[in-house]
Amino acid sequence: MADSKKKRGAADRALIALSESYEVAYWSKKFKVTPAKLKAAVKKVGHSAKKVEAHFKEQRHKAADRARIAISEPYEVRYWSKKFKVTPARLKTAVAAVGHSSKKVEAYFAAKKKTAKKKKAAKKTAKRKKS
Repeated sequence: MADSKKKRGAADRALIALSESYEVAYWSKKFKVTPAKLKAAVKKVGHSAKKVEAHFKEQRHKAADRARIAISEPYEVRYWSKKFKVTPARLKTAVAAVGHSSKKVEAYFAAKKKTAKKKKAAKKTAKRKKS
C-alpha cells in the first residue's frame, strides 16, 4: 500500500495514494493534470511523486518537441529529409540557417524554391532576347 495514515514522515509524503481522494485532488492540482492522467502515470511509473513528476515533465517535453528537428537523431534527419524532399546535407544547412523549428525550415525551403524559379525564368527570358 502506498500510504499509511500512521506514518507521517518524509517517506510517506513522497508517495501518491490513489485510494485517498484528497491526495488524488492534491497531486492532480500540483501537476496540473486530470485525476485520470495522474492514475495512469502512477500505474506506469509507480507511487513515487518524484517519478510521476519526471514522467509528466517528459510528456510535456515530447509534446513541445514534435515540431522541432533534432539533427543529432538519424531517424529524424531521414524523416524530415523525406518530408521536405531534400538531402540530409541541405536539411542540416537549413537548420543551421533558421533553427530547429520545422515551420521555419519549411518556410526556408519554400523561399529557396521561389528564388530558384525566378532565376530559371530570368535565364529563359535572357536566352530568348539573345536569339
